[in-house]
Amino acid sequence: QVHLVESGGGLVQPGGSLRLSCVASGVILDYYAIGWFRQAPEKEREGVLCISSKDTSDGTTVYADSVEGRFTISKDYVNNTVFLQMNSLKPEDTAVYYCATVIDDGLCPLRGKPQEFDHWGQGTQVTVSS
Repeated sequence: QVHLVESGGGLVQPGGSLRLSCVASGVILDYYAIGWFRQAPEKEREGVLCISSKDTSDGTTVYADSVEGRFTISKDYVNNTVFLQMNSLKPEDTAVYYCATVIDDGLCPLRGKPQEFDHWGQGTQVTVSS
């Protein structure tokens, strides 16, 4: 049974950094893509970044242009964990952040839409404010 647990959220000042963790059980990272999504109040859930099952140059997909150059995604196979490193945070990054997973064919789902992923964590709140 797939189970995802996010952690690492909190309150941070603009320009600060946070690292979110997604611990995956019932998932073999060699076969699953892991995506990070976020949802701000009164907005739709949007894809942020995804890392595919394969560690290749095209294994990471950026869904949200606004995070390019500031957020990165990585995997820890030993602890079956996927990280979202967020730097240069802005108030508009404030949202509940979710990780999600789906069996892939070596590439992340193309569109970064929630319906492309099968299993979800409970989310962790990130607030960027002075």
